Amino acid sequence: MRLDKYLSSVTRLSRSQAQKAIRAGRVQVDGEAEKNTSRSVVPETRVILDGNETGQPGPRYFMLHKPQGYVCSTGDPQHPTALDLLDEVITDDLHFAGRLDIDATGLVLVTSDGQWSHRIVAPGRKCRKCYRVSLADPLTDLDAEKLRQGVLLRNEPQPTQSAELEILAERNCLLTISEGRYHQVKRMFAAVGNRVVGLHRVSIGNLELDENLAPGAYRRLSLQEVEVVT
Repeated sequence: MRLDKYLSSVTRLSRSQAQKAIRAGRVQVDGEAEKNTSRSVVPETRVILDGNETGQPGPRYFMLHKPQGYVCSTGDPQHPTALDLLDEVITDDLHFAGRLDIDATGLVLVTSDGQWSHRIVAPGRKCRKCYRVSLADPLTDLDAEKLRQGVLLRNEPQPTQSAELEILAERNCLLTISEGRYHQVKRMFAAVGNRVVGLHRVSIGNLELDENLAPGAYRRLSLQEVEVVT
């Protein structure tokens, strides 16, 4: 990994700020001053900034725009994992704060903070998730109202909790739920005789997917964004 990218990943510096720090002579690599921003470093490389040795900071938080074809798992023998999309020096401590199916797209949160992710996925927290849903058949007003009130999923004793649903077009809608049952969105529409053909997560809590992030791209969350999610 390039030195400037490494510094931006292990400090609060942006990529451009890291480049300026390197060119200003504020960085040492393995005991020697280094002004080459593209110098290659590995996790074992000793990097010092302003006299202080760098390393992985406290908890890390990322927003990822997940494309289709990737699983939200730390390891999978058959499919690429969304962690492969992160160009970070160390990923062993990272996990997903809520998952998406392999064919779903949109907002995924990745972190090393277990307590933070628990606040997002714990059922009692009722963290809201909003999805843009594409359907095989037109959604009727009657079925939309059933989904808002709660539907009984196959092989489950209790119906889903009330949800918010906004019809965007004949076969497209926005669905906001505060539960996290297995394949819940797909099963909810199956319960009213429809089929999900496209699923895109728009937001988690009060955090929306950055519209500037292309599929497969990611960025760090700001401290304000970390706090606003839960």
